[in-house]
Amino acid sequence: MTAQVTRKQMRTVFAETVIESLASDPRVVMLTADISSWFFWDVKKEYPDRVLNFGIREQAMIDIAGGFALAGMRPVVHTYAPFLIERPFEQIKIGLNHQDVGAVLVSVGASYDDPSWGRTHQGPGDVALLDTLPGWTVHVPGHEDEVGPLLRKAIAGDGRVYMRLSERANGEPVPVTDGFTVLRKGTAGVVIAVGPMLDQVLAATANIDATVLYTSTIRPFDHAGLRAAVADARANVVLVEPYLKGTSSHEVNEALTDVPHRVLSFGVWRDREARAYGTAEDHDKLFGVDPESLAASITRFFN
Repeated sequence: MTAQVTRKQMRTVFAETVIESLASDPRVVMLTADISSWFFWDVKKEYPDRVLNFGIREQAMIDIAGGFALAGMRPVVHTYAPFLIERPFEQIKIGLNHQDVGAVLVSVGASYDDPSWGRTHQGPGDVALLDTLPGWTVHVPGHEDEVGPLLRKAIAGDGRVYMRLSERANGEPVPVTDGFTVLRKGTAGVVIAVGPMLDQVLAATANIDATVLYTSTIRPFDHAGLRAAVADARANVVLVEPYLKGTSSHEVNEALTDVPHRVLSFGVWRDREARAYGTAEDHDKLFGVDPESLAASITRFFN
């Protein structure tokens, strides 16, 4: 009988990695807004000047992160996605981008990990919003084992990095790379699975002659990897992202500017809101990203 292995959540791996970095890198400062602050209670006793909780003052937290960055520190900033990106967006724009300094922003909650909290805790527009600002690297890990390598690299650098954690994860990790990993080859088209959407995509395409690409880093977008995949298949591109539908469509179009192609996007609705809250799986079905809905839509598109 095989013993069942208990998996860590992405948020736990994030906290463990930051705690390691606090000990090994004197530049690192950890900023929280109540959310997940309990992970850092013990280490705060050791580094009281580098572990700070701002309560629900997210705008101030981002501006102070910019101040730390200007002073040569490496701020890691964390809370729920809508409170990290949407609420303090002006501070991100001015305090980080306009000052041309870096920080590592790490969110939880994703688009609808726990719909019972309602719309206030849902952040499907986060990546699209950051797309209006230059110079951001965006990581969307699909498994807890992908979090550590991505986060350690982000902390060691000095750029602007957004890491979007989810409470939902794929069954198996994919080795971390800077671009797309080819998981399956086919001829009818290319399906791009971003982060925690991979399991749904693999199940949906099990009987479809498609190339499946996976990435845990969506910005910068791997133009060369997509072009290589399209060279071996029809230029029918399906984009399955765990946030706002069509967020990366413009990147697909830029990658294939000189290649006649078609794009079908999946994600959270752009044109209307979901005003009833069930489970995360209910929302998958509502938005058409459950395996059965994806399989039917992709088949129609390829045919």
